[in-house]
Amino acid sequence: MPKLRCVVERITYQNPENGYSVMKVKVKGYDDLVTLVGNLLDVPAGSVLLCEGDWKMDKRYGSQFVCQTWEEVMPATVYGIEKYLGSGLVKGIGPKFAQLIVKQFGLDTIEVIETDIERLYEVPGIGKKRVEKIRESWEKQKDIKNVMLFLQGYGVSTAYAAKIYRQYGKESIDKVKENPYRLADDIWGIGFKTADGIAGKMGYEKNDPRRCKSGIIYTLNQLANEGHVYAEEEQLVKAAIGLLEADEDSIRKALADMARTEDLKIEDEAIYLPPFYFAEVGTANRLLALLRESEGNLFATRFNAAELSKETGITYDEVQLQAIGEALRSKVMVLTGGPGTGKTTTTQGIIAALKHLGLRILLAAPTGRAAKRMSEATGMEAKTIHRLLEYNPKDGYKRNEENPLEGDALIVDECSMIDIILMNNLMKAVPTSMRLVMVGDIDQLPSVGAGNVLRDIIESEKIPVIRLTRIFRQAQSSRIVMNAHAINQGRFPDTSNGKDTDFFFMQQEDPEKVAGEIVNLVKNRLPKAYHRKTTDIQVLTPMQRGIVGTANLNMALQQALNHSDISLNRSGYSFRQGDRVMQLRNNYDKDVFNGDLGFVESVDLEERTLSVNFDGRLVEYDASELDELTLAYATTIHKSQGSEYPIVVMPVLMTHYVMLQRNLIYTGITRAKKICVLIGTKKALSFAIRNMTVLKRNTRLKERLNPTLVQPASARQIQPYTIGNLSNESAIAAEPTVGYGKGDKRT
Repeated sequence: MPKLRCVVERITYQNPENGYSVMKVKVKGYDDLVTLVGNLLDVPAGSVLLCEGDWKMDKRYGSQFVCQTWEEVMPATVYGIEKYLGSGLVKGIGPKFAQLIVKQFGLDTIEVIETDIERLYEVPGIGKKRVEKIRESWEKQKDIKNVMLFLQGYGVSTAYAAKIYRQYGKESIDKVKENPYRLADDIWGIGFKTADGIAGKMGYEKNDPRRCKSGIIYTLNQLANEGHVYAEEEQLVKAAIGLLEADEDSIRKALADMARTEDLKIEDEAIYLPPFYFAEVGTANRLLALLRESEGNLFATRFNAAELSKETGITYDEVQLQAIGEALRSKVMVLTGGPGTGKTTTTQGIIAALKHLGLRILLAAPTGRAAKRMSEATGMEAKTIHRLLEYNPKDGYKRNEENPLEGDALIVDECSMIDIILMNNLMKAVPTSMRLVMVGDIDQLPSVGAGNVLRDIIESEKIPVIRLTRIFRQAQSSRIVMNAHAINQGRFPDTSNGKDTDFFFMQQEDPEKVAGEIVNLVKNRLPKAYHRKTTDIQVLTPMQRGIVGTANLNMALQQALNHSDISLNRSGYSFRQGDRVMQLRNNYDKDVFNGDLGFVESVDLEERTLSVNFDGRLVEYDASELDELTLAYATTIHKSQGSEYPIVVMPVLMTHYVMLQRNLIYTGITRAKKICVLIGTKKALSFAIRNMTVLKRNTRLKERLNPTLVQPASARQIQPYTIGNLSNESAIAAEPTVGYGKGDKRT
C-alpha cells in the first residue's frame, strides 16, 4: 500500500459526525498541493502525517490520495517544523515566533526546545515569560504525545487525546485501559461509538457485560436526547440489540445486573437512568406538596381590579383578571397563551398585585436572553434559573432543600423550555411557603432536554391553569401574530405580500436559489428596506444539513458578511473576528449555556485563543475548545427557543419534510418581533401545518401528579427505537453525548 508523508496546509472540508475530511497537503517532490481525503477528524493544520492508502482519480476533483491509516510524526523539514510550531499546539509560539525560531535554529529547532530550551533567548523578541510558557507547554505536550501514541494504536485522533489528557492527566493511559467506556461518560465530544471502537481493538467481545451496560446507558441517553425520560423495556432491549449486535440474553442479564446495583431504576415496564427517575418523582412530589400547602394558606383578599388598573395604567380583560386573582389565591398556577394574547401584560398585573400585598417577588427564565427580555418587560431583575439557584460546577446547585430561595413568590417565564432535570432542581429550592407562577406557550416546541414538563403539568388537571386566547386589538394589526395563530389552529396563513405588512412569503422551489436569496436578503434587501443592521436579522431553519441547513447557510453568510482575515480554524470551520456564534453545550466553568448567542470580539493568533462577547461578558476559548462553538448567522428553530429577533428569515422546503411540523413552524414565526420572511413553497408550508405527528415523549409526570390518568399497559403504544449498528463506524469519528443528570444525582 503506497505511503505519503505530508504537511497539512489547510482543511477544506470536514464532517464532524464521521470524521471524513478533505485536506490540502504539501508533499516533497510535488509542486502543487496534494488533495488528501479520509477519516482524519481533528487533525490541525501544521500536522505532519504519515499516511497509507491509494491514489484515486475523481471525475470532479482530480487526483486524490485516499488515506486508510495515518499517524502523526515529528516534522523533518524546516517548512514542516515551522508549520508544526505555528499551529498553536505549543503555547507561546504562534506563526510569527515559529518563523523567528526556525530561522535561528533550522533543522535543530525541535532538539533545541527538547534539550536546551534556554537557547530560545537567542531569538530576537523572546523574553523570560514566553520561554517559561513554551517550556511548560512543551512538557505537557510530551505527556500528551505519550497518551497520543498509546491511543493512536486504537484509532483515536490527536484532538481527542488532548481532551483525554485534560480530563485524566498522567493517569490517562491507566484509566482508558481500565475501562474505555468511561470516555463516553466523562469527556464531551467523545461518544459511545468512539469508546466502543477503542474497546473493540482492546479485545472486548460483543457480549462483554461492560460493553452491554455501556450500550444500554448510551441508548437511554440517545432516547433522552429525543426528549424521553424513560424507555419501555422491550423498546430498550430491541434498540440495544440493534446497536450492539449482541445476544438478547446478554442484554437482559446486563439490565438485571444494573437494576440490582441501582444503576437503573425500573418501575413496571419503564426503565430510567436514576437522575431522570428521581427528577420526575421529585418534581411531582414537590408540586403536590405546594398544592397541599395552599389548602390552609390562601389569601382570602379579593383584589380591587379598578385600583390595580389605576396603579398600572392598564385595563385588564376578564380572563386576565382571573389570572391575577388565581395568582393571589393559589400556591402554584400556570399562565399560558400564544403571541399577542397579553401574557406579558398579565404577568405585569400579577407582579403589581403581589407587590401590593407586600410580597417579595423573584423572576426567572431558562435562558439568558429570555431573562433579559423579562427584565426589560417588568423593570425588575430576572435571572436565569441556573443563576437563581447559584449553580457552580464544583458544588452543584447551592439553592436546594437545605438552602431554599428567599422570597414570597417566584414567576418563571418560557416554561415550555424547562426539562425535567432542571425543573426538579428548581422545585427543590422552592419552599412550601413560596407561591409559584409558571408562564409559557404550550404550543411551542418542547424542551431540548428530556421531559415535557409544561404540557404534563397542564394535562394533569391538578394545577390551576389560565389560558389566554383573546388576541388584543394592537396585536391584530400584526400579520406575524395573526398568521401564527392561524397556523396553530391548522389554517393556512395570509401570504398576500404588501407594503405595510410584517409577514412575507417568497415563492421559490430550488434550494440553491433559496440559499442565494437568503444571503441577498440578509446582506442587502432587508437592511436597506428597514434601516437595520445585519446583526438584527436571524436566519432560522428546520435542519442542520442540506443546502438550506445551518452548516451550509452559515458558511455562505459568513463569506458574504464577514471579510475579516483574523481567524482560528477548527474542524474545517473558520471562526473570524466579528462572527456571530452560539454555544453548543452547557459549560458551567465558563458560565455559558447551550443556545447562548455571542460575537467573536477578538482573536489571538499567538496564543490560539478567541474571546466571545455574550451580552457584555467576555468568555475566552482555547483552540481545542472551539468544538463547543458554532457559527450562528443561521440556527435551527429548536435552538431559537426563548429568543426573539427583530427580523427572522426562514426557509420552508419539502427537502425538510422530515422536520416540517406545525409546532416547529409556529415556534419559528413567533421568534420574529418586527418582520418575518418565509421563503420556499406553499406546498411545504401546507404540509407542515397539517403535520401534527409530533413524537410522543415517554414521560410519567402527568400520571404522577394525577394517578387517575394512568393508562393500563395494554392501552399503551410502544414506539420502536433504533440506533444504527456500530460495525461500520470508525473509531475516530465521535458524536456528541449528553451527560444527562451529571451532578444531579441527589434527590
